[in-house]
Amino acid sequence: MHHRLKVDAPSGTALQMARLLPVALGRDLHDCAVYSREGVTGGTRSVNHWLAVLRGGDCVGEHTVVFAGIGERVEITHRASSRSTFSAGALRAARLLPGEAPACTA
Repeated sequence: MHHRLKVDAPSGTALQMARLLPVALGRDLHDCAVYSREGVTGGTRSVNHWLAVLRGGDCVGEHTVVFAGIGERVEITHRASSRSTFSAGALRAARLLPGEAPACTA
């Protein structure tokens, strides 16, 4: 979920998360991704990877990965309450690049 004015969907973070999960399971995202459902669509296959997009209010960023099985569900969620979180993370990542200097310091 992101704020109501975000123009792309899914977000880059959601897409990157969606790309990594099938790889870990030996699958290809293009073979198992489902981006939306509407109407009577029937049941689901266990190999599907669903991407649902929400936009509303002033939510900076919230991403949840759900592993759903019969009788149980595991959820991993990241919530950002400030955009400064992303710039600080980008600067930390830039410092890890070999031979590269960050453009600015925090």
